[in-house]
Amino acid sequence: MRLSVKDTGAARHFYIIKSTYLNKKRSTKIVEKIGTEEELRQRFPGRDPMEVALDRLEELNQLEDENKHEVMPKFSNAKLIPKEECRSVKGGYLFLQKIYHQLSLHKLCQDISADYRFDFDLSDILSRLLYTRILEPGSKRYAWEEAQNYVEAPSFELHDVYRALEVLAKENDRIQEHVYKASRKLIRRNDKILFYDCTNYFFEIEEAEGVKQFGHAKDHKPNPLVQMGLFLDGSGFPLAFSLHPGNTSEQITLRPLEERILKDFDLSQFIVCTDAGLSSAENRRFNNRGNRAFITTQPLKKLKDYLQTWALDTEGWELPGQKRTFSLKDIDEEDPKELQRVYYKSRWIKEGGLEQKLVVSFSVKYKKYLKALRAQQILRAEKKLVMPSGLHHKRPNDPRRFIKGLAVTPEGELADKTLYILDEATIAEDARYDGFYAVCTNLEDEPSEILAVNKQRWQIEEAFRTLKSEFQARPVYLQRDERILAHFMTCFLALLLFKILKQKLKEQMPEGKVTTTSLIQELKAMNFFLLEHEGYIPTYTRTDLTDALHKAFGFRTDYQILLNNDMKKVIKSTKI
Repeated sequence: MRLSVKDTGAARHFYIIKSTYLNKKRSTKIVEKIGTEEELRQRFPGRDPMEVALDRLEELNQLEDENKHEVMPKFSNAKLIPKEECRSVKGGYLFLQKIYHQLSLHKLCQDISADYRFDFDLSDILSRLLYTRILEPGSKRYAWEEAQNYVEAPSFELHDVYRALEVLAKENDRIQEHVYKASRKLIRRNDKILFYDCTNYFFEIEEAEGVKQFGHAKDHKPNPLVQMGLFLDGSGFPLAFSLHPGNTSEQITLRPLEERILKDFDLSQFIVCTDAGLSSAENRRFNNRGNRAFITTQPLKKLKDYLQTWALDTEGWELPGQKRTFSLKDIDEEDPKELQRVYYKSRWIKEGGLEQKLVVSFSVKYKKYLKALRAQQILRAEKKLVMPSGLHHKRPNDPRRFIKGLAVTPEGELADKTLYILDEATIAEDARYDGFYAVCTNLEDEPSEILAVNKQRWQIEEAFRTLKSEFQARPVYLQRDERILAHFMTCFLALLLFKILKQKLKEQMPEGKVTTTSLIQELKAMNFFLLEHEGYIPTYTRTDLTDALHKAFGFRTDYQILLNNDMKKVIKSTKI
């Protein structure tokens, strides 16, 4: 800041002014009008007006140096705001930006850019695609439009985004390898346990082509699909993903991606944990080699009769830390303590030349859950009896499996039309398995430890829910296969960034549970009012969660105002 003296002829006016930059153009603004020479003589008798003005300048400079500068903006209720001028900017992405740079993704983009000839900033595009996927999910056009309202405006145009997608697709394997190795320096990864699963995403089109193919949609959409295979480590962080046509059997998707992990990630000793849909004999044999192992869900209904009889036998059950065995007949299912207990039994079996340990568990809590779930399905089945169309389409967990058709009347005569009733035998057979759960493994560990590992598979199911719901990874509007691959790669990276952010936040709030939805909403709300020539005024509510975010990432944006230089320092701290 500096002193300006303006002589109008009638009086000498003293002002304190400072240089400012708006839209990269230099200008000056009046910080404070001190007064005229005559006014200062009257207010400070015996003092030189110039001396008074210089003292005030020194005072304001000192306050600014101490970051205690007070701003007094002037607004007029008779003055219109300028057209097309943005006065509200988004700042919640700054926390994600720090993780992005800690993963050195900006450096990787520089290396990739050196191998290609293009004039756009690849890192600027990739980072904005990740931030908007978490905070403002939508199409690529929508992401570009939303990024215009960030504290840092993007340097690229919309057409650059689509060109960048093709480059990112080509470098997909390289990027996945990089973020895995970089993340190990940032977070603690349990890569001794890997969870794998598949899901599919639909397109808003009617014809199949390329990677977009008709298949079994998990959400029953009649659209072409693409299938995504995902590995998570034992800590719940995304490890690697692959993309396949929608008509690909999910059982054959595991091995190629696992082979890439063995080759590129320098991993060789781990346990692969999957659900029943991926528990093919070939996948089990593949993970029965070297230092690898498997834990996979085993459907009880598909066991051989003698094994099923053994699994459902009420005798010979164990509890962790107990030396005796228990009978399920002696369990008091109304005892609250039983809700916390998981009984188990195990034995070695040999199937297709592969020796495996079959571990079966029983839980009163799980039994009550399945019983309540079936009761709801029976109610739905009863409603379908009124309108029996489509009852021949029965999925494994469809309520229609509890309905059967009779071609004869109760008197044994041929009926004019099929009579539909509840299938009590099927309901009773279904109830036999209530509370029971089984896995197969080649590990020799204690059954309770094997079950504890398998129980963590909920993390990959939660990851898919986050991608589909909060991140809105579906429906997919892109057409070219390489752009589709790049889309899911940005979804994968966004999930990793968000998981790391949640982990850092958890370290600051060990007692407070923060949901995915609430955290995203908090970040989205962290907006600022842009005060011309001065700085940024937070318009969000300061909470325990925002305090924890600032503490975790080492900067603050919740002062009454962040001067322009203050915001520059914040931005710089997110790129170190």
